[in-house]
Amino acid sequence: MSLPDRLTRRAALLGVLALSACGLTPVYGPGGGGGRLFGKVRPRDPDTYQDFAFNQRLGERLGPEGGTYDLDYQISVGVVPQAITPDEVTTRYSLNGTADFALKDQAGQVLMQGRVSSFTSYSTTGTTISTLSAEGDARRRLAVMLADQVVTRLLAASSQLPE
Repeated sequence: MSLPDRLTRRAALLGVLALSACGLTPVYGPGGGGGRLFGKVRPRDPDTYQDFAFNQRLGERLGPEGGTYDLDYQISVGVVPQAITPDEVTTRYSLNGTADFALKDQAGQVLMQGRVSSFTSYSTTGTTISTLSAEGDARRRLAVMLADQVVTRLLAASSQLPE
Protein backbone atom coordinates (compact mmCIF):
# COMPACT_ATOMS: atom_id res chain seq x y z
CA MET A 1 0.00 0.00 0.00
CA SER A 2 1.43 3.35 -1.01
CA LEU A 3 1.72 6.37 1.25
CA PRO A 4 -1.12 8.35 -0.48
CA ASP A 5 -3.49 5.36 -0.02
CA ARG A 6 -2.69 5.15 3.69
CA LEU A 7 -3.15 8.90 4.11
CA THR A 8 -6.51 8.74 2.32
CA ARG A 9 -7.69 5.90 4.56
CA ARG A 10 -6.55 7.70 7.69
CA ALA A 11 -8.28 10.91 6.60
CA ALA A 12 -11.50 8.99 5.95
CA LEU A 13 -11.29 7.27 9.34
CA LEU A 14 -10.68 10.58 11.09
CA GLY A 15 -13.67 12.09 9.24
CA VAL A 16 -15.95 9.26 10.38
CA LEU A 17 -14.72 9.57 13.96
CA ALA A 18 -15.21 13.33 13.92
CA LEU A 19 -18.79 12.99 12.65
CA SER A 20 -19.67 10.38 15.23
CA ALA A 21 -18.12 12.48 17.98
CA CYS A 22 -20.25 15.52 17.11
CA GLY A 23 -23.50 13.59 17.54
CA LEU A 24 -24.56 13.22 13.90
CA THR A 25 -26.46 10.04 13.15
CA PRO A 26 -27.60 8.61 9.82
CA VAL A 27 -31.13 9.76 9.05
CA TYR A 28 -32.31 6.18 8.47
CA GLY A 29 -30.08 4.66 11.15
CA PRO A 30 -30.94 3.88 14.76
CA GLY A 31 -31.99 7.09 16.45
CA GLY A 32 -32.15 8.94 13.11
CA GLY A 33 -35.09 11.16 12.20
CA GLY A 34 -36.09 9.25 9.05
CA GLY A 35 -38.28 6.85 10.98
CA ARG A 36 -40.43 9.72 12.18
CA LEU A 37 -41.63 10.37 8.64
CA PHE A 38 -41.51 6.99 6.91
CA GLY A 39 -45.06 5.92 6.10
CA LYS A 40 -46.54 8.88 7.97
CA VAL A 41 -46.81 11.63 5.33
CA ARG A 42 -49.87 12.13 3.15
CA PRO A 43 -49.27 14.53 0.25
CA ARG A 44 -52.19 16.55 -1.08
CA ASP A 45 -54.22 15.04 -3.88
CA PRO A 46 -52.60 15.61 -7.29
CA ASP A 47 -54.16 17.94 -9.85
CA THR A 48 -51.66 17.77 -12.70
CA TYR A 49 -49.32 15.31 -14.36
CA GLN A 50 -46.45 16.94 -12.47
CA ASP A 51 -48.29 16.51 -9.17
CA PHE A 52 -48.68 12.78 -9.90
CA ALA A 53 -44.93 12.46 -10.60
CA PHE A 54 -44.17 14.50 -7.46
CA ASN A 55 -46.42 12.31 -5.27
CA GLN A 56 -45.02 9.12 -6.78
CA ARG A 57 -41.48 10.18 -5.89
CA LEU A 58 -42.54 11.17 -2.37
CA GLY A 59 -43.99 7.68 -1.96
CA GLU A 60 -40.75 6.10 -3.17
CA ARG A 61 -38.70 8.10 -0.68
CA LEU A 62 -41.06 8.36 2.32
CA GLY A 63 -42.97 5.10 2.05
CA PRO A 64 -46.71 4.60 1.62
CA GLU A 65 -49.13 7.35 2.55
CA GLY A 66 -49.75 7.75 6.23
CA GLY A 67 -52.08 9.85 8.29
CA THR A 68 -49.80 11.47 10.84
CA TYR A 69 -48.71 14.44 8.71
CA ASP A 70 -50.22 16.24 5.71
CA LEU A 71 -47.92 17.69 3.08
CA ASP A 72 -49.36 20.62 1.16
CA TYR A 73 -47.38 21.90 -1.79
CA GLN A 74 -47.64 24.09 -4.85
CA ILE A 75 -45.45 23.51 -7.91
CA SER A 76 -44.79 26.44 -10.25
CA VAL A 77 -42.98 26.08 -13.57
CA GLY A 78 -41.66 28.81 -15.83
CA VAL A 79 -40.79 28.04 -19.45
CA VAL A 80 -37.82 29.99 -20.81
CA PRO A 81 -36.57 29.85 -24.42
CA GLN A 82 -32.88 28.89 -24.41
CA ALA A 83 -31.68 28.42 -27.98
CA ILE A 84 -33.09 30.55 -30.78
CA THR A 85 -31.96 30.24 -34.39
CA PRO A 86 -31.33 33.26 -36.65
CA ASP A 87 -34.76 32.51 -38.14
CA GLU A 88 -36.24 33.07 -34.65
CA VAL A 89 -37.14 29.42 -34.10
CA THR A 90 -36.70 28.19 -30.55
CA THR A 91 -34.87 24.85 -30.46
CA ARG A 92 -34.45 24.41 -26.71
CA TYR A 93 -36.49 25.37 -23.66
CA SER A 94 -35.60 25.48 -19.98
CA LEU A 95 -38.15 24.61 -17.31
CA ASN A 96 -37.49 26.52 -14.09
CA GLY A 97 -39.53 25.10 -11.24
CA THR A 98 -40.22 25.83 -7.60
CA ALA A 99 -42.17 23.89 -5.00
CA ASP A 100 -43.52 25.65 -1.93
CA PHE A 101 -44.35 23.10 0.76
CA ALA A 102 -45.76 22.92 4.26
CA LEU A 103 -45.84 19.89 6.55
CA LYS A 104 -48.85 20.02 8.87
CA ASP A 105 -50.03 17.94 11.79
CA GLN A 106 -53.57 16.61 12.07
CA ALA A 107 -54.76 19.84 13.69
CA GLY A 108 -53.55 21.80 10.65
CA GLN A 109 -50.65 23.44 12.46
CA VAL A 110 -47.64 24.04 10.19
CA LEU A 111 -44.65 22.14 11.55
CA MET A 112 -42.21 23.11 8.81
CA GLN A 113 -42.35 24.87 5.49
CA GLY A 114 -40.05 25.97 2.74
CA ARG A 115 -39.34 26.43 -0.94
CA VAL A 116 -37.12 24.39 -3.22
CA SER A 117 -36.18 25.04 -6.84
CA SER A 118 -34.55 23.30 -9.74
CA PHE A 119 -34.46 23.35 -13.53
CA THR A 120 -34.25 21.08 -16.52
CA SER A 121 -34.52 21.52 -20.27
CA TYR A 122 -35.62 19.82 -23.46
CA SER A 123 -35.01 20.08 -27.18
CA THR A 124 -37.59 20.91 -29.84
CA THR A 125 -35.61 19.85 -32.92
CA GLY A 126 -37.66 16.75 -33.71
CA THR A 127 -41.24 16.21 -34.76
CA THR A 128 -44.23 17.64 -32.91
CA ILE A 129 -44.78 14.28 -31.19
CA SER A 130 -41.15 13.99 -30.09
CA THR A 131 -41.17 17.58 -28.82
CA LEU A 132 -44.32 16.96 -26.78
CA SER A 133 -42.79 13.77 -25.42
CA ALA A 134 -39.55 15.57 -24.54
CA GLU A 135 -41.49 18.31 -22.75
CA GLY A 136 -43.53 15.77 -20.76
CA ASP A 137 -40.38 13.92 -19.77
CA ALA A 138 -38.69 17.17 -18.72
CA ARG A 139 -41.69 18.09 -16.57
CA ARG A 140 -41.62 14.65 -14.93
CA ARG A 141 -37.87 14.96 -14.26
CA LEU A 142 -38.41 18.40 -12.75
CA ALA A 143 -41.15 17.09 -10.45
CA VAL A 144 -38.87 14.26 -9.29
CA MET A 145 -36.01 16.68 -8.59
CA LEU A 146 -38.30 18.97 -6.61
CA ALA A 147 -39.72 16.03 -4.62
CA ASP A 148 -36.20 14.83 -3.79
CA GLN A 149 -35.31 18.27 -2.48
CA VAL A 150 -38.48 18.47 -0.39
CA VAL A 151 -37.75 15.03 1.11
CA THR A 152 -34.19 16.10 1.90
CA ARG A 153 -35.47 19.19 3.71
CA LEU A 154 -38.10 17.19 5.60
CA LEU A 155 -35.59 14.54 6.67
CA ALA A 156 -33.05 17.15 7.72
CA ALA A 157 -35.60 18.75 10.05
CA SER A 158 -37.38 15.53 11.10
CA SER A 159 -35.51 15.32 14.39
CA GLN A 160 -37.40 18.47 15.45
CA LEU A 161 -40.81 16.83 14.95
CA PRO A 162 -42.80 15.58 17.92
CA GLU A 163 -42.87 11.81 18.26
